[in-house]
Amino acid sequence: MTRGDASMCLAVPMKVAQVEGNVATLESDGVRARARLDALGEPVVVGDYLLVHAGFAIRKLDPADAQETLKLLDEMLTAGDED
Repeated sequence: MTRGDASMCLAVPMKVAQVEGNVATLESDGVRARARLDALGEPVVVGDYLLVHAGFAIRKLDPADAQETLKLLDEMLTAGDED
């Protein structure tokens, strides 16, 4: 990536809607996705927030931290729409 390149890949917090074995169904802002739980190394239950990247849950988040991150991402997207 060059300094002027604005493209990047972000891990996004998502709320667990369902857990089936080592796969969770997640929701965020009306979007549903599935993520593998193999790399997480801790139990996951419905209602947890997970940081997800490339189809894998990489970290469990405190609900307040997840909400704050989602709020900041929304603000960034809104500011980008104004440009």
